[in-house]
Amino acid sequence: MWNLANILTVSRLALLPIIIFFMFFPYSWAAYLCLILYTIGAITDYLDGWIARKYNQITEFGTFLDPISDKIYVITIMIMLVATQRITGIFVIFVVIILTREFVVSGLREYLGAKNIKVPVSKLAKWKTAVQMLATGLLIISPYITGGIAFGLFCLAGACTLTVITGWDYLKTGLKYMNGNAADD
Repeated sequence: MWNLANILTVSRLALLPIIIFFMFFPYSWAAYLCLILYTIGAITDYLDGWIARKYNQITEFGTFLDPISDKIYVITIMIMLVATQRITGIFVIFVVIILTREFVVSGLREYLGAKNIKVPVSKLAKWKTAVQMLATGLLIISPYITGGIAFGLFCLAGACTLTVITGWDYLKTGLKYMNGNAADD
């Protein structure tokens, strides 16, 4: 159970309390420390799956924990960006849309998984994740860089757009199975 891939997954969660703590400090050094820790966590998101596949470290524990860890990581950081007023006003809608998609896709995967139906991650969903990570990183340090909030929110709008598109794609796939029309492809 405790192989390198799973340790990386757990370490991503272990970074969150530290990030949360330092995000409340109104200093540029704290924001940059949070960005470094966030980036390390984002890198582990890529590495844990790559290591698990490359070195045959796929376990039931990792299969269970990795997607949950990813969701907890994204949701916590988004909530912190709102709590520290890096995302405010109407732009909070982007966060609500992103979090809603996370829950819908997770529920859909759980529902379909019980029927032995896998829903693979699409290339566009990988782009969504990349743009979302860029937006999040920018927003973490946004108060301390010129144009940071505007550019971070612009990237967040892009991530939100991709979130809606990919969420709809996943939902359409799921609805086909729920309606018994999957053979119609």
